[in-house]
Amino acid sequence: MAADWIEETRAPGTLVLAAQGRWIASQAGAIDRRLSGIKAAGARRVRIELARLEALDTTGAWLLLRLQRSLAKDGAEATLDNPPPDFAPLLRQLQKQPIREAPPPSELSPWPILLLNHVGAGTVAFLAMARGQLGFFGLVVVTALNVLRRRSRIRFIPLVAQMQKTGVSALGIVGLLSFLIGVVMAYQGATQLAQFGAQIYTVNLLGISFLRELGVLMTAIIIAGRSGSAFTAEIGAMVVNEEIDAIRTIGLDPVELLVLPRILALTLCLPLLAFYANFMGLLGGAVVCWADLGIPFPLFAEQLRGAVSLWSFWLGILKAPFFGATIALIGCNEGLSVERSAESVGRHTTLSVVQSIFLVIVIDAAFSILFSFLRI
Repeated sequence: MAADWIEETRAPGTLVLAAQGRWIASQAGAIDRRLSGIKAAGARRVRIELARLEALDTTGAWLLLRLQRSLAKDGAEATLDNPPPDFAPLLRQLQKQPIREAPPPSELSPWPILLLNHVGAGTVAFLAMARGQLGFFGLVVVTALNVLRRRSRIRFIPLVAQMQKTGVSALGIVGLLSFLIGVVMAYQGATQLAQFGAQIYTVNLLGISFLRELGVLMTAIIIAGRSGSAFTAEIGAMVVNEEIDAIRTIGLDPVELLVLPRILALTLCLPLLAFYANFMGLLGGAVVCWADLGIPFPLFAEQLRGAVSLWSFWLGILKAPFFGATIALIGCNEGLSVERSAESVGRHTTLSVVQSIFLVIVIDAAFSILFSFLRI
C-alpha cells in the first residue's frame, strides 16, 4: 500500500512527502516501485519529512537521496527535513558521496583503434615506471654520496644482517637449483652430441654456458624472486604500519636507513652467489658425465680447463654486481611506493619480481652485445 511508505500532500507550489515505516533493504523493491511514480508536477518546493521513519539502513537512505536528487532534476527545491537523530549521521555520510551516472552507450571503436589505445596506454605506463625508477636511482646515489662524506653514518650492522639474509640464507636454494640445472644440461647436451660421437664436448658446453651466462643469470632470477620480493614486502609492511612516517618524524632518512644496506648487501653477495652457482652447476654436470658417459673427474677438469678461459669466468662474475644492484633498487622502490593497504603490498611485490627479472635479462642482453662488440 502507498501509505505504508510515503504520503503525498500537495499545495500550490509545494509538495510534502512524509516518509514512514521501515526503509530497509528487504523492502527496497516495494519502496522503489512506489517512488517511481512520484513527480514534482510543477511544484517549486518539495519537503521530504522523515520524522515518522521507524527504521532506516543504507539502502533506504540511498533511496531517499535518489528521490531528492530526482526531484531536484525536475526543477524543484527538494529538502530532507526532520530526520530522527539516529538516522541523521547516515544521511549526512551518504550525501557526501557523488552520484555515479551510468555512462551513455557508445559505438564500438574499430579494433585498430582499440589496439593503438592499448599500446599507447601501456607505453605511457612503462615510461612512467621508468621515470620513477630513474628518479629513485638518483635519490639513492645522492644519499650514498652524502653518507660517504660522513663515514660514521655507514651502518655496518644492518649491512651484515642483510648479507646474511640475502647471501648466506640463499646458498641452499641457489646451490640445489644450479646443481639440477647442471644435471639437465649435461643429459641434454650428451644426448645431442652422441649423434656425432662427441660426448666429451659436453664438458665444453657446460663450462661455457654456465660460466658466461647460466650461472649468474639463474642466480639473479632466483634472488629476484626470493630477496627482491622480500625487500618490497618488508618495506611495504612498514609503510602500511606507518613505520616509515615514524622514521621520518624522528629525523632519519628511510633511504639511508633501509635502502642503502639492502642495495650494498645484494651488490656484494650476488657475485659470491654466482661463483657458488657456477661451481654447483659444473659439479652437477661432472656427476652426470662420470655416471652416464664414463668421464672421470680428472678428465672432466682437464677438458674444462682447455675449453674455457679465465675471461669466460670473469665475464659472468662482472655482470653480477649490476644484477644485484638492479634487483635491490627495484625491490626497495616498489616497497616505498606501497599504499596503505594489504592489496597494495601484494601488487607491488608482484611488480617488483616482474620488473627485476625483466631488467636483469635486458642488462644481460646489453652485456652480451657489448662483449660481442669488444670481441671478448
